[in-house]
Amino acid sequence: MEIFLKAGFNIELIGQRTPTESLYRWRETYAKYGEAGLLAERRGIGSTGRRSKRESSAEEKLKQAEARIKLLEAENELLKKLEALERRNSKELTPSERFRLINQTVRKHALRRLTRYLCQIAEVSSSGYYRWCSSEETRQLRETADQYDFQLIKGHFEALNGKAGALVIKMRLEKLNGIVVNHKKIRRIMRKFGLVATIRQANPYRKMAKATQEHRTCPNLLERKFDQGEPEKVFLTDITYMRYGSGQWAYLSCVKDGATKQILAHYLSSTLELTLVERTMARLFKRLDGNIHPDAIFHSDQGTHYTHPKTRLLIAKAGFKQSMSRKGNCWDNASMESFFGHMKDELNYKDCQSLKELRLQVNEYMAHYNSERYQWTLKKMTPDEFRSHLLAA
Repeated sequence: MEIFLKAGFNIELIGQRTPTESLYRWRETYAKYGEAGLLAERRGIGSTGRRSKRESSAEEKLKQAEARIKLLEAENELLKKLEALERRNSKELTPSERFRLINQTVRKHALRRLTRYLCQIAEVSSSGYYRWCSSEETRQLRETADQYDFQLIKGHFEALNGKAGALVIKMRLEKLNGIVVNHKKIRRIMRKFGLVATIRQANPYRKMAKATQEHRTCPNLLERKFDQGEPEKVFLTDITYMRYGSGQWAYLSCVKDGATKQILAHYLSSTLELTLVERTMARLFKRLDGNIHPDAIFHSDQGTHYTHPKTRLLIAKAGFKQSMSRKGNCWDNASMESFFGHMKDELNYKDCQSLKELRLQVNEYMAHYNSERYQWTLKKMTPDEFRSHLLAA
């Protein structure tokens, strides 16, 4: 080891065993040929050590090419199967499923000494694969037991026309068959063999969101003080539904200035996805161009669009303090609700036949509202004029 380190070799690169193996080779060479055997290169002339490089014969080259083709075919087949299974299951494969595909590939192509390489392709450990192979008998016994339990569970499942969950089946097995089975095992077997109860299912996402506090609400910082005398200090936002044409629905997201009543940003969409709010906020940030009031408040209701972690992160990064209305209290965002009410009274949107036509009408109305619609509470000015008035004051 000292010799290799002094010579400047990287032990991590060449491996810990290399110095020891070299030492054994040097000792054997010295025993046979003395000191001269260590001073002269003897590889390729019958001495211990590596074979000399010689040109392979045509037959050997053919065998090497066939071996490479065989390996490529096995590699491509394994990758395709992994991709197809993940696409069909819509989730990441378990290590057990990956081990089974590796085993099938090795057996089909009669591969030798390539298991470690296939494990690297499938992103699993080779030691885990060998443990999986050695536990084949245990898996067979478990599969036989699962088949027996499945028949019992299926009998009770069909007796109740598929309207029985794991807990109901557990009670029936105990009362009618005298068999005690853990409800978790019943759920596993039902999931494994595709038995899905046609009854109300618990929403796992709701439980997870509650446990992780993913959709947390914010306190009502605004307390209905919509007009605080400064432009672009209080931002009010909400989403309204607009029915047009032959029963189609559109969704309008707006951001309003609490002091000037300007509509600073809006976006109309045919879906209620999170992108509706994200695009509205992107337009708002573009308009503000980084000029954020140090005490700016972004106020909304407690809808999932505004409690979503992505939205909350956008608001926090922009430098806003987030505020929310109290639950079920529309008066806490009355200014925004009032705007939507006036807009729907003044805009003849129900006659629109396409989303494009509706979007054009909404855009025209927003321009009219900000620049041409005079308001009594704004000293008989338009929102744009009142903003200039406040800035001058």
